[in-house]
Amino acid sequence: MEFKDYYATLGVGKAATATEIKQAFRKLARKHHPDVNPGDRAAEARFKDINEAHEVLGDPAKRAKYDELGANWRLYEQAQPAGQAGAGPFGGGAWTVDFGTGTGTGTRMSVEEMRDLFGSDDPFSDFFKTFFGGVHEPRASRASRAPRPHRGRDLEHAVELSLEEAHRGVTRRVSIKTGGHARSIEVRIPAGVKDGARVRAAGEGESGTGGAAAGDLYLRVRVRPHPQFERKGDDLHVRLPVPLTTAVLGGEAQVPTFNGPLRLKIPTTTQAGQVFRLKGQGMSVVGRGEARGDLYAAVDVQLPTRLSEEERRHYEALAKLAGDKQ
Repeated sequence: MEFKDYYATLGVGKAATATEIKQAFRKLARKHHPDVNPGDRAAEARFKDINEAHEVLGDPAKRAKYDELGANWRLYEQAQPAGQAGAGPFGGGAWTVDFGTGTGTGTRMSVEEMRDLFGSDDPFSDFFKTFFGGVHEPRASRASRAPRPHRGRDLEHAVELSLEEAHRGVTRRVSIKTGGHARSIEVRIPAGVKDGARVRAAGEGESGTGGAAAGDLYLRVRVRPHPQFERKGDDLHVRLPVPLTTAVLGGEAQVPTFNGPLRLKIPTTTQAGQVFRLKGQGMSVVGRGEARGDLYAAVDVQLPTRLSEEERRHYEALAKLAGDKQ
């Protein structure tokens, strides 16, 4: 039987900190999760190995006992229950192992300690099943042991919004299936939500077991592109068509906003590409009440596509004037 190297499973050294172990576990769990690799038996097996390694190394007490086991694991195979010579290593009760201290008495581990180390639900590999599967306990003790509570699994659901809906906030009703049953949930999506955001509905995931809390539901938001506005953070950008005559002589232009068009004064000789800022006419800001970003309108000077004879004469006169000035 091969020794299970949990440090190698997570890709960390034996001196790794608790934070490094947690980061390694999360990275590998995301990569090999069955939901990400449906039908992939190899990924499923790898995911179980990763969970098993983190179950031990992620708990300081279990990790300390595992490190103590270390290279002396073969001694466990040779160990016999205390006071029961010849009964074999798994005869039952507490048993003695010599870790090479020279005392010959070794370290005494009770059944309860082994359960604390390796879990009451037998979640580990054959490596540990071989060691502890034969350690018996009274039937009454097994029957009275309550299953460990487990928090319910989090769920994700995709929703699509228009930019206007993201600006004002909306309520979405979504249907999810948990435990073979479908249910409908209303979730409020806050004003100003960004593309790619995850909106949390606490306690709306899968139910927990053993009295543990339910998981959460996360709505993954996709905001559709808008035909006029481009969003940058909490600000909006828009092209503002301005006739050539208005750009030259000045006047007004209608700027589109989510609250209806606004009149904008255009100064004389306004240049193409000039940007006007309309304060507070951008996107709502999540969690900040009436706060809004700004709207930036870039002038797009509209040249005529055809000229009447009279218009041509005027433009020719302007061209002559411009030439006389040079």
